Amino acid sequence: MAHIHEKIDFTVSIFVVQDGKVLLIHHRNLNKWLPLGGHVELDEDPETAALREAKEESGLEVELLGERPPTTEPGTRALITPRFMDIHRISATHEHIGLIYWARPKSGTLTLAPSEHHDIRWCFAEDLNTLHPPMTEAVKWYCRAALEEVEG
Repeated sequence: MAHIHEKIDFTVSIFVVQDGKVLLIHHRNLNKWLPLGGHVELDEDPETAALREAKEESGLEVELLGERPPTTEPGTRALITPRFMDIHRISATHEHIGLIYWARPKSGTLTLAPSEHHDIRWCFAEDLNTLHPPMTEAVKWYCRAALEEVEG
């Protein structure tokens, strides 16, 4: 994991939705239920990072959802716009700027990444309040928003 700076990093979160369920992982180090995601490496853009993290953490190739402006030309490549952004404190001296994407699976077989996660599962909205350890209200909000917007 590359760090852009000792005080701040850019990260991606990918809320993958299918059949009325959202894909969540139980993060091994943080002991939290979270979407797929991770750091944007120094040699990649956020879109590439989101696709890489989704594949590494779930075994799935995903399609990021969002608008790509028609502005690609020599020297410029338009990126899919994240649905949301946030900034969250990791420690007293370090923060993450989070780019939050909605996605759908395209291909692959769902696979646990045991070095990073205790569990990986598809959850309906009603499952979000029954996860242990309990999920944060912010992550629940994003899950519900992704389910509503992607599945409608």
